[in-house]
This record gives sequence, structure tokens and C-alpha cells, in this order.
Amino acid sequence: MAVAHRLHEMAGEKPKSTSQQGPRLTTPKAKRARTSKAPSVVDRVLAPYRWLVRWSFRTALGLVVLALLIVGLFGIVTPPTTHTMWSEGRRLGSSVTQVWADPEAIAPVMMRSAVAAEDANFCLHWGFDVDAIQAAIEAGGARGASTISQQVVKNVFLWQDRSWLRKGMEAVLTPVTEAAWSKQRILEIYLNVAEFDEGVFGVQAAARHYFGVDAADLSASQAARLAAVLPSPKTRSASRPSNFVERRARQIRAGAETIRQDGRAACFGG
Repeated sequence: MAVAHRLHEMAGEKPKSTSQQGPRLTTPKAKRARTSKAPSVVDRVLAPYRWLVRWSFRTALGLVVLALLIVGLFGIVTPPTTHTMWSEGRRLGSSVTQVWADPEAIAPVMMRSAVAAEDANFCLHWGFDVDAIQAAIEAGGARGASTISQQVVKNVFLWQDRSWLRKGMEAVLTPVTEAAWSKQRILEIYLNVAEFDEGVFGVQAAARHYFGVDAADLSASQAARLAAVLPSPKTRSASRPSNFVERRARQIRAGAETIRQDGRAACFGG
């Protein structure tokens, strides 16, 4: 080999490299590159949309985290307003009336009356009253089945108009709220954001508006009347009750006493 190399130098020729003289060695990486398959038609079609899938997933995850943070925050902080309050203020052209009342500043009979009127099994369910839902289905939708927990989620986090989107979000947020908040906290917020008359929100403002007393001083009759107007505050009055409201208030008063006696008010200290 040394002699051949010397003869090439004397002839003015460059010796051939050993790589040119023998067969090339194929590395595993090069072998994989040659044997890899070309992208399929489906891969080529979907490739431009992968970024959309990624960002959709990230957006959904971000919304979930944000919702959890807000639910946790409102478990200890008073919600500053709601969509209903904001929209009513715009419609009326003025600010709405609301005075926040802590649970200790609300008559226990008012809390029991609200539960008796809207959700008698409030202490027994985890956000959805399955028996009430079944009864509503059997009645052909002629009766409602929303629990106080669902109404709080709708009033605090969502909006009022009926849509599948709102219902879906309500279905997701209700058990989360039930898990994060105590039953007393849920009822406290419910009574403080519910509308009792046009532009009158919260039980403290309603007690002063209708009867000239504080929420802590409501009688059983007054509490039952306030609870009786909750489903339709713009067409019912607690201070000038119709025959229907009077009849409904008597039923609520009896129901409030029943849940006190049978223990269904224990979860909120009623």
C-alpha cells in the first residue's frame, strides 16, 4: 500500500480515498431515513389544522382553570355583580338596588322559606335533584326542576336566556360549585343575588323595599311572601299579594316549618 501511494505521488496523481475504493457503510440513521414512509393523504390534509386543534385544547383548558379559580374565589369573596344585575341596570337606565347580608343578618325562617319554595331537598342532593328532574320529565316539562345550586350558578356565572350552551355550562359548573362551597354559602349567595322586584336584588333590599325592616327581622309570614315572588318578581308583589301569592305563601310557610322539624334545614343552620 505504501509503494502504490508513492507511485501515485510520483505520477502527480492523488490517491483515492478508502471510501471511494470500497463499498459505503450505511449508518442506522440513514437506513431509517430511506425506509421511512411518505406522509399519507390524511396526514397531508390534516397537517394545516393541527395548530387549530392544539390551540382549541389549550383554550378549553384555560377556560376550565379560569372557571375553577373564579368558583374558588367567590367561595370567600362577595361577587361584585351579576349579568342579570348589569342587564337590568341598563334596561332601567339606573343602578339597581342591592345590599349584601351575611347569613347571620338573615332571619333563619327566610332561609327555610326560600328552600321550601325552591328546593325542599336542598340539603340532600349534590347539585341536581334527580327525583325532581324525573317528575319534571313525567309532567312533560310543565314544572321546573332547577335546584337552588343550579340557580346560583346561572345567576352568578352565566346568563338568563335559555340555550343548550348555557345549560351545558350550568351542568358542568353546578357540581363544581357544590364541591367548593358549603350549603350555607350557596344559600347565602342565592338570597343576595335573587331579584325580588324590578331592580331590587337581595333579601336585605327586598325586606326594606316591601316591609321597611331588615332581613334579620322578617317574620314567618313576610319571609313566605318574599319566597313566593321569587320565580316571577316582576309580576308578583310581596306587599300587595294576589290571591295566588297569598295561597303560595301559606304553602311555603307550612313547608318551611316541615323542613325545620324533619332536619332538612340542618345543612345551612336553619
